[in-house]
Amino acid sequence: MQKNYVSDCGSFYFVGIGGVSMSALAVLLAKMGKKVGGCDRCDNSFTRRLENMGIPVVVGDAGDDIADYEVVVFTDAVPENDRSLLAARRSRLPVVPRGQLLQMLGQSFRNVVAVAGSHGKSTCTAMIAHIFAFAGQAFACHIGAEDREFSNAYMCGRTYFVTEACEYKRNLLHLKPKIGIILNCDADHLDCYGTAENVREAYAQFAAQSVCAIKLYGEMQKAEGITFGFDNRADYFAKNLTGNGGRFSFELYEGKSALGQIELKVCGKHNVLNALAAAAAARLCGLSFEDIKGGLEAFEGISRRFEYIGRINGVTCIADYAHHPNEIKAVLKTVKQVRKGKIFVIFQPHTYSRTKLLFKEFVNVLSNIEHLLIYRTYAAREYYDDAGSALTLSRAVRRSRYADGIEGICSFVDGAGADDTLLVLGAGDIYDIALTLVDR
Repeated sequence: MQKNYVSDCGSFYFVGIGGVSMSALAVLLAKMGKKVGGCDRCDNSFTRRLENMGIPVVVGDAGDDIADYEVVVFTDAVPENDRSLLAARRSRLPVVPRGQLLQMLGQSFRNVVAVAGSHGKSTCTAMIAHIFAFAGQAFACHIGAEDREFSNAYMCGRTYFVTEACEYKRNLLHLKPKIGIILNCDADHLDCYGTAENVREAYAQFAAQSVCAIKLYGEMQKAEGITFGFDNRADYFAKNLTGNGGRFSFELYEGKSALGQIELKVCGKHNVLNALAAAAAARLCGLSFEDIKGGLEAFEGISRRFEYIGRINGVTCIADYAHHPNEIKAVLKTVKQVRKGKIFVIFQPHTYSRTKLLFKEFVNVLSNIEHLLIYRTYAAREYYDDAGSALTLSRAVRRSRYADGIEGICSFVDGAGADDTLLVLGAGDIYDIALTLVDR
């Protein structure tokens, strides 16, 4: 039987502590009374938050103090030959992947609610957290983005642990939750899955190892579970949808019973689906419609999900994490419902492998954009691959421009007027770059 380091050990060192998930895990362990420290290549808002909590963070490789900790945790973005990991192994310390630590942490709670899917995980996780908060539940959450109230981690008790279940390298399969949500199962991370069928099989296995699975109606036919969706044959569905400036209100149905009206503060019809999944999970936990309505209507969104970040050169700028063709399609639909004038899009591809393996899909969705700048690829954990580079993608997309520096971005934005909208898309550093350009 595998040792549970969270219950058995008192100190943890995180290699790559500045990541959104890693920093959240560090916060939760610190709130549980554990000694926590870590290192990262650079500082950011997450590392600064940790330091403000009294958690030491080294910028660069781990120092000699790594030997003062009992367990070392690393993220998939850290290579096996990383000097900090090598130092940990020389010190004969147990080295645990992030996904396994998340599973061990979940065992400290009475119930685990895990949210999986190719898109929407962070939003749905945060929605559930707001429902639990409104209902006065004792819970903790681990969110893959910054919620306006909870940031990326929060704890007020141990009855429920609400967490994202990341599909990269099949990390979601470490979890065996009481409630497992599958929002969707689009082909992604084909660098490690190989085929779309393998992606679906992983989600089906996740559903099978959940005590109760919640899935999008019409998907994963072989997987048992409660369903949600727009189809009135789903167990939980939305009826009488009304859009107002991109935000939707709807009547929540549970089977044939109308529970009541909900008005979302976040934009996009896709967020109605996220809300339906969150509502289904809450009902399985025995919560009332009033708690669901109160929590969902209190939710104001998370960072990098259709987030207004200010004006750049006088042009309204909205940032979104969209880095998959279907996500781009959804955010383009939403922005047209919300904004008038021309839409200027800056898209930064995330990893060469995703661009290469979904090249046709990217070309199809991006070719519909009249004003498009494709920015240099955010490589993350990968080495250069010309076939999946941003420049190669730009050459395949008509009417697009390419840039690899801030000057190119500024030149592109110069073509936009005060009534237009700048949409900044991607999961890489394009968000931070855009923030530096916001008018002061």
